[in-house]
Amino acid sequence: MKKKQIAIVLALLIVTNILTAFGSVQYVTGDVGEVARIKSLEHFLKKYYLRSDEVSEEDFKMGRRKGTVEALNDPYSEYFTEDEYKEFVESTTGEFYGIGVQIGAVPDSKLITVIAPIKGSPAEKAGIKSGDKIVSVDGVDYTVEEMEEAVKHIKGDKGTTVTLGIVAKDSTEVKQIEVVRDEIHMESVITGDLGDIAYIGLTQFEDDTLSDFEKALHAAEDKRGLILDLRGNPGGLLEAAVGVSDLLLPKADIVSAKDNHGKEVFHYTSDAKGWSKPLVVLINRGSASASEIVAGAVKDNEAGTLIGERSYGKGVVQTLIPLSGGDGIKLTTSEYFTPSGVNIQDKGIEPTIAVDLPEDIEGIGLEYKDQDTQLQKAIEVIRESDH
Repeated sequence: MKKKQIAIVLALLIVTNILTAFGSVQYVTGDVGEVARIKSLEHFLKKYYLRSDEVSEEDFKMGRRKGTVEALNDPYSEYFTEDEYKEFVESTTGEFYGIGVQIGAVPDSKLITVIAPIKGSPAEKAGIKSGDKIVSVDGVDYTVEEMEEAVKHIKGDKGTTVTLGIVAKDSTEVKQIEVVRDEIHMESVITGDLGDIAYIGLTQFEDDTLSDFEKALHAAEDKRGLILDLRGNPGGLLEAAVGVSDLLLPKADIVSAKDNHGKEVFHYTSDAKGWSKPLVVLINRGSASASEIVAGAVKDNEAGTLIGERSYGKGVVQTLIPLSGGDGIKLTTSEYFTPSGVNIQDKGIEPTIAVDLPEDIEGIGLEYKDQDTQLQKAIEVIRESDH
């Protein structure tokens, strides 16, 4: 795997410490009038707000910082407090507490959208699916603009219950769904037996995903072909996605990215060694971000067949910036392109063969092979291969 002009990359996040460049993010402005207006507003709030005794000067400072980033109207950019920053970094390890669901924003919707429930999580067991909308948490309504606050209330101690107001995809009816919070541990690489066909499912791209995938791929060398299941995989570490692509592809482009000046900030290519047998990649609306990098690289290089549904469509990259004092910023700083030069933001990747799932399906994957029409089609494609 080769890369040029590369920063240290994490989770479709470029992690960089730029404190030496600007010290830290502080409330600084040359507009004296604006400073006076904000100070006057804060004084007014302290004087008349019903619960002003509960609001500290530190609360106002954090509100200014968070509000400045929120003014970008970018669902992927965020200012983190010290605790929030630590929690976000820890979420890439594959172990955390909650209900096990990835949420985000989609075009033309003010509602919080479920990107994908984590396989085996309390959210999946409760019936929450990709494309569902979360409209309330414990009776309180939330929109995309309030997603950060909604997440705080969705999280909680292990064994406690949260009630979510859910609107299913293509429905307007709100259903109240109770979910019991639990410790979420994700096995990012899942393997199974399909006879002479290898099956590898990736639930997320984490620290150990690449090494585990390499072992699973090595164990599949004597198989007739490989089914790589990326359905419901919301993304994760960019380096892991690139590494997986490198193991699958012969010498080829994998992914590149450009900043707001059109300057290329990274460009990954694979080496000559790759998977030489038939390959099918399963995708759906829950396949996002890093998953789309793998799917796009396979499709554009004609290294395999994509089966399922159009993917989510996240084609932007965030830079994770640690600040002095422990706070941090996650900021969208570039957009990435598949090998054919396409940016998939809000578009997604179309499968080579579109296959819908039955409306009454209970689940997907090996456990539900008899119901999973997408997996059945993948098996059929490999068996009919000339290789």
